[in-house]
Amino acid sequence: MNSRICPKLLGMNTSSIMTLGFTVALLSTLVIKYWLLTRQNKHVSLNREHVPQAFQNIISLADHQKAADYTLAKSRVALLDLALETALLLGWTLLGGLNALNQTLMAWVGPGLTQEVSLILAFTFLGALINLPLSWYQTFVLEAQFGFNKSTMKLWVSDMIKGTLLGLVIGVPLLSLILWVMQSGGSYWWMWAWAILVGFQLLMIWIAPNYLMPLFNKFTPLEDEALKQRITQLMDRSGFKAKGFFVMDGSKRSAHSNAFFTGIGSSKRVVFFDTLLEQLSADEMEAVLAHELGHFKHKHIVKMMAINFLTTLVGFAALGWIMQQTWFYTGLGVTPNLGLEALSNNNALAILLFTMVVPLLSFLLSPISSARSRTQEFEADAYAAEHASASALKSALLKLYQDNASTLTPDPWFVRFYYSHPPASERLSRMGV
Repeated sequence: MNSRICPKLLGMNTSSIMTLGFTVALLSTLVIKYWLLTRQNKHVSLNREHVPQAFQNIISLADHQKAADYTLAKSRVALLDLALETALLLGWTLLGGLNALNQTLMAWVGPGLTQEVSLILAFTFLGALINLPLSWYQTFVLEAQFGFNKSTMKLWVSDMIKGTLLGLVIGVPLLSLILWVMQSGGSYWWMWAWAILVGFQLLMIWIAPNYLMPLFNKFTPLEDEALKQRITQLMDRSGFKAKGFFVMDGSKRSAHSNAFFTGIGSSKRVVFFDTLLEQLSADEMEAVLAHELGHFKHKHIVKMMAINFLTTLVGFAALGWIMQQTWFYTGLGVTPNLGLEALSNNNALAILLFTMVVPLLSFLLSPISSARSRTQEFEADAYAAEHASASALKSALLKLYQDNASTLTPDPWFVRFYYSHPPASERLSRMGV
């Protein structure tokens, strides 16, 4: 590097450069996210009074305005969440929050695996506690304001307690095992840790439909024999098998609707929200299921899992290198555990700091992953139009956009970064119906 060009940068130590890089990344991400949200708000507001021409005979002005108002309300909450997220990130890192928590637990518990597990659990618990008021507001104010919330305070608290206990029962052993492997697995511990995590994720996909999801929702066999016969025939001619067709009581929490496959191999299930069955006709239900089958036909799920597994492997390898660098800790406001016995290392600190830094970098790549996801949706739509009714899929999508108050006029740049599904205008135009 030419010292005439950047003499001040050359005079900085590696830790200071890390601090500067982190600050620049944080501010850049903050500015881009704020810019995207303000663009979205402006674009939706400017188009609030007029239904797009392609939908004028289908969507009423009142429904269009409800979708606009719902989008704007969610954006206001997103701005608040962005401010809180940024403040927390600064608080944990450069302002010394994580360092103080680590030193406190070190004094209470002493060095070792117990301290490391306790550090990650305490970090997670405090973060959830800080975000709790905003979560409550989203459910009982925002969603209720637009008629979507069906949950009660009792159910909300029950879900939170169940989720916490389940996370502890499953998460603590997994976390302890990975931290132990990090300590005892040698130079290539990250390959062993990656294999453990991949195996765990595959196991969860297999056991979740039968053992975990029923803890939160009731699943009953689909009773509509005519619909069951139609979707069975659809699956037969598409070459798919499923363990069964089930209805989930999603209406006890929300008026939003969905349908999905869950499980892996012979344990795959087709699940419909009860709200979806109330909204769509048999033709439309068949078309929606055909769309989901399209994802399987094009191996979108397998491709997504492969990309996630590869990304996780790269992430573990990067963590394995960067956790050995003292400047990584000091540059983020943390004093690493130096001069202690072997059991007292920085594995938990490294994991927490790494998971806080990586999203700042990966956010810039989100347009790529979002574009890939939207392309897959187009492919699934084409498959559904071929194996079911294209007009039924169109009417089903319009009902879902309408019932879920999805805006018809999103900002194009907001779509590029955040939309995993194409906007209604692009999606229906591509279908050509």
